[in-house]
Amino acid sequence: MGTKTEEKKSGATAAKGFQPLGDRVFITYTEEMERTAGGIYVPETAKEKPQRGTVEAIGKDVKNLKVGDQVLFDKYSGSKLRIDDEDCLILKEEDVLGIFTS
Repeated sequence: MGTKTEEKKSGATAAKGFQPLGDRVFITYTEEMERTAGGIYVPETAKEKPQRGTVEAIGKDVKNLKVGDQVLFDKYSGSKLRIDDEDCLILKEEDVLGIFTS
């Protein structure tokens, strides 16, 4: 068994009891609300554009992502699931469009 630091680097830390395999990434959605000119808030689910999320766990073959990264992915990519009343996503590393740096 490694230390917590080693586990995070290798992707051995499982989020919500789930550990992705191979080049898969486990992501939780970051809900962004957009406000219209009239003051109405439009939820992210009502928009047709890429989504944003947080990497919660990674498989051992993931090379360019780490736990905690804020990433952008296409709305229809990956496999969606619900764990502990929270919407989550499992997708391949290659399906991540980019990482937010700030």
